[in-house]
Amino acid sequence: MNDELYGTRDKRGYWKPNNWQLRLPIFTLPFKPILWLRFLFGFPGYFWPWPTVWFGITWIAWRYFTPSLETMRELRLDWIFLIFARNAVLVLVVYGAFHTLLYIRRSQKTDFKYNSKWPDTDNSTFLFRNQTAENVFWAICSGVPVWTAYEAFTWWMFANGNIPYVNFLEHPIYFLVLLALIPLWREAHFYVIHRLIHIRPIYDVIHKVHHHNVNPGPWSGLSMHTFEHILYFSSGIIHFLVPSHPLLPMFQGIYNALSPAKSHSGFARVMLGDRRSMPGDHYFHYLHHKLIEVNFGDRLIPFDEWFGTAHDGSLEADERLFKRLKDNKE
Repeated sequence: MNDELYGTRDKRGYWKPNNWQLRLPIFTLPFKPILWLRFLFGFPGYFWPWPTVWFGITWIAWRYFTPSLETMRELRLDWIFLIFARNAVLVLVVYGAFHTLLYIRRSQKTDFKYNSKWPDTDNSTFLFRNQTAENVFWAICSGVPVWTAYEAFTWWMFANGNIPYVNFLEHPIYFLVLLALIPLWREAHFYVIHRLIHIRPIYDVIHKVHHHNVNPGPWSGLSMHTFEHILYFSSGIIHFLVPSHPLLPMFQGIYNALSPAKSHSGFARVMLGDRRSMPGDHYFHYLHHKLIEVNFGDRLIPFDEWFGTAHDGSLEADERLFKRLKDNKE
C-alpha cells in the first residue's frame, strides 16, 4: 500500500490523510440507521475489531491468569504480584509488538507515519536522553503498578462482598449493556480528566511528561506521570457504585492499559503485507500531541466540537486555534 494514494506529505515530513472527517457519520443529520448499524457492527466499528480484541484478552486473563475470589479475600502480596506479572507481560507483548514491527524492524518505513522523523535517541528532554527508554520506564515502572493496584483492590472488594456481584447467567442483558457502555464511559471520563490536567500548573508538573512526546510512538501511550496514571485508571471506580461483574472493571482496566499502544503508534495504518492493514485512523489524537491545545478527547463523543477545541488539521482550524490562544492570553 502506498500512502500517497491515501494522503499527502508536506515539505516538513508531516503526512495528512485525504478525505478525513472530524465528525463520525453517526453524528450527522438527518439520522441514518444504516450508518449507525455500520458503525456499531462494521469493520472497523464500535465493537469490532479493537474492543472485541481487548475483551478477548480480558476473558483469557480472567479465565487462566487470575487467582480465585477465595484467594483474594485477603490482601496478600503473593496473588497481587501474580496480577502485576500478568499485567506487565500484557504491556510488554502488546506495546512491544507495535514497537518492534513499526520502529525496530521498520517494516513499512514511514508509509502512513504522521511524522517522518523517528523517536529521539539523544535529547535531554527525555530521561536517559532517549524517548523510547523514557516511555518504557514510565509505562512499566508507574503505569503497570498503578493499574495493578486498582485491579487488586477491586478484586478484594468483590471477594469481600463490598461490590454487588452480578451473575452473568442470571442477568445476561444487564451484563451486556454495561459492557457495551464501557467505551462511552471511558471516553467521557478521559475527556474530563484530560481537560483538568491541561490546567496550569498541573500541566507543567504532571501532564508535560506525556507531552514530551510531540512525535509519539506506541510506548508513548502509557508514558505518564504517576499522578496522571492514578487519574487515568480511576475510570474503573464507577464499578464500586454500579452493581457489576468483576470481568467488567477488569475489561475496563485492560482497555485503558493496552489501547494507547495503538492510538499512539504514530501511524494511520499498520500494514500486514501489501494490501491488508489494521484499521485505525488516530490523526485526531496525533494532532493533540502536535498542537497540545486541541482534541482533548476522541471522536467517539464529539466533546471537542461541543466545546470549541476540535481541530481537523486544516489551515482554517489553525487560524481558529491561534485566535483562541490569543484571546485566552488577553
